[in-house]
Amino acid sequence: MDVTVERVGWSDPDAERLRAAQRSELDARYGSDDHEPGVIPSADDVPVFLVARDGSGRGVVCGGLRPLGAEVLGSDVAEIKRMYASPSARGTGAAVALLRALENEARELGIRSLVLETGTSQPDAVRFYEREGYRPIARFGHYVDSELSLCFAKALDDA
Repeated sequence: MDVTVERVGWSDPDAERLRAAQRSELDARYGSDDHEPGVIPSADDVPVFLVARDGSGRGVVCGGLRPLGAEVLGSDVAEIKRMYASPSARGTGAAVALLRALENEARELGIRSLVLETGTSQPDAVRFYEREGYRPIARFGHYVDSELSLCFAKALDDA
C-alpha cells in the first residue's frame, strides 16, 4: 500500500476516527471496562501525533509519542501511544511506515529510547513490535501492576 505519513493535530478527524476504532477493538478484546491504567492520552501530553494516509487520502494508521520524563524512565524516553492500524491496512507496510516516522520524530526530539505497552490479548501487536526490533521489558509506570500489560522498548541508536 502506498502511504504518506503526516504530523497532525490530536483533533484531526482521521486521528479521532482511528483512535475510536482502536477503542472499539480493545473493548471487544478486553471488555468495555476501563482497561488502560494511568493517564488517558490527550493533546496535552502527546505532542506528536501521526497519521498514515492511503492513496485516496484516508487515514489508515495512527500513533503518537508521549515523553515520559525523568520520574518514569528518563528524560530521553518517550512512549508510543495510540498506535493503531485499520484492518484494511494490516500487512501492507503502512504500520511500519508510521512506526519508522514516529522513530524519526523521536530522534529529532532527542529521544534515545521508545517504550510501549500492549496487551496480552493482542498477539498480532506483539508479533509486529518484535519483528520491528522492540524487545520485552519489565512493566513500567502505570503498567507495573497491570496483569494485562506487556511492555516493550527499542533503543533508537540501534535502529
